[in-house]
Amino acid sequence: MVEVKAIVYRAYGAPSDVLRLEDVEQPSPGDDEVLVKVRAASVNPMDVHLMGDVYLMRLMTGLRKPKPTVPGVDLAGTVEAIGRNVTRFEPGDAVFGVGRRAFAEYVCTSESRLVSKPATITFEQAAALPVAGLTALQGICDKGRVQPGQRVLINGAAGGVGTFAVQVAKSLGAHVTGVCSTRGVDVVRSLGADDVVDYTRDDVTRSGARYDVVLDTAGNHPLPAWRRVMTAKGIFVPVGIRLGGRWIGPLPYLVNLLVRSRFVSQQVAFFTARANNEELVRLKELVEAGTVMPVVDGCYALRNAAEAIRHFKEGHPGGKVVIAV
Repeated sequence: MVEVKAIVYRAYGAPSDVLRLEDVEQPSPGDDEVLVKVRAASVNPMDVHLMGDVYLMRLMTGLRKPKPTVPGVDLAGTVEAIGRNVTRFEPGDAVFGVGRRAFAEYVCTSESRLVSKPATITFEQAAALPVAGLTALQGICDKGRVQPGQRVLINGAAGGVGTFAVQVAKSLGAHVTGVCSTRGVDVVRSLGADDVVDYTRDDVTRSGARYDVVLDTAGNHPLPAWRRVMTAKGIFVPVGIRLGGRWIGPLPYLVNLLVRSRFVSQQVAFFTARANNEELVRLKELVEAGTVMPVVDGCYALRNAAEAIRHFKEGHPGGKVVIAV
């Protein structure tokens, strides 16, 4: 048995209390899988939620304690070995994509969930792309159906999804307003936002502006507040809603949003981002064209994964938090 390093948690609690760097068995690729030597991974909200942050999630992971688990989904690295049915990759290829247990030195994932890494970006930048980039791309293009000249508002514009959403909306010819904290104003403006609202000073839901599309990554206002600043046929796209307590998390907010959406003229576009080869290629092409560039807020060593997650959870990062393996 070949042992490799991975971040493992065996109990619920604060990252600093439960995350440990341990030796685990190196995975072996199945017939349709690729073994990737991980160079970088990035932190997503689900990594926090599955550690017991929201008690409702424990129905999936274990009521009293989880099974020993390696967190992480986003990854970038080099192909180490391939299954016998894999045709698109060879050992040594640089790739990025998604796969379970990404906070580790090696990961196995399906061939369909990887694409070649753009040569113009680092492994750390590539690891920031998959979940947040696909969420922004599909939220703006597929659900928001943004058109040239439309007015688009991105709430949480300095976050992982928000930084990508600003760039995607601008590439479509939209007039983009980004909402963020004081710390993120310069970042959002540098991404091309036409207007930036500091929510610590101004409440955008009480402004006189009107928006055709609102992509909300923060969940800090109810739907009636957003409707005040939306056009009659505007589209509201909720992403990563964070309202709610520790017991059932965002469930009350989402149920309320679903019920209210039945009685308003504006459309509420619920969705879960798809992560497959076609969508990853779509994202890769935007990066290669220079249309989208990942924003990395901080980079942490694998042994410091607990600090990376703490920063993600408490620090309001500007862009993505990355773990270098």
